[in-house]
Amino acid sequence: MTECKQETFRFTAHFSRRVECEFTAGRVSSDGGALLLREADRKIHLLGRLAACFIDGRSPLLVRHRLSEMLAQRIYGLALGYEDLNDHEQLRSDPLLGLLAGKRELDEPLAGKSTLNRLELTGRSLRYHKISYSSESMDRLLTDLFMESHSACPDQIVLDLDATDIPLYGHQPERFFHGYYDSYCYLPLYIFSGDQLLCARLRPANQDAAAGSVEEVKRIVTQVRERWPEVRIVLRADSGFCREELMSWCESSHVDYLFGLARNKRLRRIIGAQMHQAQMQHQTSGKAARAFAEFSYQTRKSWSCARRVVAKAEYLDKGENPRFVVTSLNAEQWAAQDLYEKFYCARGEMENRIKEQMCLFADRLSTDEMKGNQLRLYFSALAYTLMEALRRLGLKGTAWAEAQVDTIRLKLLKIGAVVRLSVRRVLLQLSSAYPWKDLYTHAFNALRC
Repeated sequence: MTECKQETFRFTAHFSRRVECEFTAGRVSSDGGALLLREADRKIHLLGRLAACFIDGRSPLLVRHRLSEMLAQRIYGLALGYEDLNDHEQLRSDPLLGLLAGKRELDEPLAGKSTLNRLELTGRSLRYHKISYSSESMDRLLTDLFMESHSACPDQIVLDLDATDIPLYGHQPERFFHGYYDSYCYLPLYIFSGDQLLCARLRPANQDAAAGSVEEVKRIVTQVRERWPEVRIVLRADSGFCREELMSWCESSHVDYLFGLARNKRLRRIIGAQMHQAQMQHQTSGKAARAFAEFSYQTRKSWSCARRVVAKAEYLDKGENPRFVVTSLNAEQWAAQDLYEKFYCARGEMENRIKEQMCLFADRLSTDEMKGNQLRLYFSALAYTLMEALRRLGLKGTAWAEAQVDTIRLKLLKIGAVVRLSVRRVLLQLSSAYPWKDLYTHAFNALRC
């Protein structure tokens, strides 16, 4: 076949001007803002410590791609929006990604999709056994990064727990159908404190939403108290985590909790007077009305003791909407209405943090081993940690201080750049028409100070 080597393309003219394009710009990257991510990593020392969570058993004389380079390549790739290993077949020749990954010779290619695939399938078989990783070390790293983000011991930290679904479309291991989500899925457990991620644990969907939460919380609380022995810790979660095992552990470990409590007929009867009051207010005003109550409550079988329950008796246009929470916090610390409206409802912000995990492709769990899928979940969690550091350290006080990671990626990282390499420097020439130069400048100065 005849090979086409056309270099110039003439399009429809614009009035009297010819419109042409040529593939002559040299090295051009669409990720000109990615150097800010590199500076964020320098502030929190993430990627260097991540490599220490792995054991590289390859022969040093035969290694072409260092482990630290491959890990950085994968984390930066996710942060920049490259979800598949196939993308790295083209990215391996990108000198900017080579700079991010720590490649000494930027003219040499990075690891391709096959090499990165062997990294993700580590430990699966005799064929992929040279590199292994420690889950315990990676879990500890996430908690260490959270604690290091505080210059002093806080008075209180709130740990938000939640489970979410990751739909499966192949025949991944431990694949089960979940009736609530109406799909085959995994059911990972996430634990956040504010915007910062402390745990991303992959689990099959054939178990309770709270399964394994005691072990994860115990691990995190133990690590936190090693550094901050006096800090007050509060667990917050929806009714899926209102389990005797978790509440009893909190009470014996001096950890407070605030969990949603599933409604039942007995609870509804207890707040009958408050619900009637809310109904009368609704009929008078025509608007949603609510009243609050609190009482001591114990289930007939599952709970070991009576606990404080706060109820919201709400009446809407569609009818009754009662809600309940159970807590170890007393009335002196939190009055009933404030406990529900200001403290418990604040956990809804965690939903946005979980959505951000999907923006970093935490749902791309298609290997045929749970260990490989857990590693992919770790990579997405670490990419989020890097992006959160950029937002927290570089964008504080700006209009993007609370922007989601996909917005930051689109507006701050995806900048067209001409990459020029010389013996003495790497020069990125960014577009003069970039509209957010002031925010870029703010982030640069904040990260370099």
